[in-house]
Amino acid sequence: MTADTLPHRKLFVLDTNVLMHDPASLFRFQEHDLYLPMIVLEELDHSKKGLSEVARNARQASRFLDELIHQADFQAISNGIALNRLDYAGRIDERCVGRLFFQVRRMDSALPESLPGDLPDNSILATTLALAKENPETQVVLVSKDINMRIKASLLGIRAEDFHSDQVLDDINLLYSGAQALPADFWETHGGKLESWQDQRGRTFYRVQGPLARDWFVNQFLYMPDDSGFEAIVRGLEPGGAVIELARDFRSPQHAVWGITARNREQNFALNVLLDPEIDFVSLLGTAGTGKTLLALAAGLALSMEAKLYREIIMTRETIPLGEDIGFLPGTEEEKMAPWMGALLDNLELLSGYNEGGSSWERAATGSLLASRVKMRSLNFMRGRTFLNRYIILDEAQNLTSKQMKTLVTRAGPGTKVVCLGNIAQIDTPYLTGTTSGLTYAVDRFKSWPHAAHITLKRGERSRLADFAADTL
Repeated sequence: MTADTLPHRKLFVLDTNVLMHDPASLFRFQEHDLYLPMIVLEELDHSKKGLSEVARNARQASRFLDELIHQADFQAISNGIALNRLDYAGRIDERCVGRLFFQVRRMDSALPESLPGDLPDNSILATTLALAKENPETQVVLVSKDINMRIKASLLGIRAEDFHSDQVLDDINLLYSGAQALPADFWETHGGKLESWQDQRGRTFYRVQGPLARDWFVNQFLYMPDDSGFEAIVRGLEPGGAVIELARDFRSPQHAVWGITARNREQNFALNVLLDPEIDFVSLLGTAGTGKTLLALAAGLALSMEAKLYREIIMTRETIPLGEDIGFLPGTEEEKMAPWMGALLDNLELLSGYNEGGSSWERAATGSLLASRVKMRSLNFMRGRTFLNRYIILDEAQNLTSKQMKTLVTRAGPGTKVVCLGNIAQIDTPYLTGTTSGLTYAVDRFKSWPHAAHITLKRGERSRLADFAADTL
């Protein structure tokens, strides 16, 4: 390797899983140089076949590499390829001034006998060790999404890091919650120029001025933690203030949504945004038993069957098993998805009033009617589709990458509402964490859009047994 590496630059050795996780990672290291061992190209070639997200990313990474070295001779490749020749959108990125180096010769480095060099990971470790010895004045860093790879690198004295460029937040606790408790002196500090009015629909609005309003987002909920019961939603931001609307109360049976009432403050906030036709994107976070699926489905049935705003409800989810996979499933698309949609079927049974009297014929007719309006679809067939006037529920969204989330949300056509449900603490997708999940990505990016809302549900309402188990097990 012959490089004009500047003293402040680092040399990052990329593991294959980084490129298969994010092909555009080649262009996210700005002024630093990159190095690709030959075994990485071999692993990309072995992973490119198939229709999975990993295979697509492997093919895209290979295309980027092919375009970077296009018309470059051996000497130019040995000297490093300038990474500002293109970025992941095909444009020149002035911040990306590093170079990409390929392994063009054999590099030997002694590994412990317990780490044979014929394994791909160990071959990458050996190459990284050799690079560090050949370039003592350059900080050589191994970048890998594999935690065991990083552990082995640390044991060999190699500095190793995770790929952080796709992290939405440094700490998942900083994720936008969608609601904010107001201080006890809120009206004293923000009520000096208070204006109030009602519109033709009977909704009550307030215009408040004060320093707290600068940090609010549209469709964020505000509440007083005392016994006053004040709950409002931000409807608009103005210089130095905001317009807020009193939230509707769905706790009483008179305002039940398809027979469902809110059992706590966060559920009440969720029903407010789920039933708002002006909000096109809703995300609900919460642990098991907080009512995410039930609330989303009840609101969808009310909007599609009573208000006639949507033609049907479409529910889908990432199909990742909890235990061992049971193999291929027979039948049509809906029949194959049925085992994954147990939560949907359980909630449909509750919403159809299965245990509330009536003849078996009436219950069967109600269940059949609801099932005719609720469709189960697989994520595998979403690419290229456009949904018009649909109410889409995306369950287990925490298992999606940011790219998959973008692919799904952009399927929404005119008159479509997308509801994303998930629990960041239950991520089953390899190499995804709470800070890199597509659901976290969507919550953070949509929080400033006036047609989106987010609520984090905190209290479990499934049963006393489920609540105790969630707290103690």
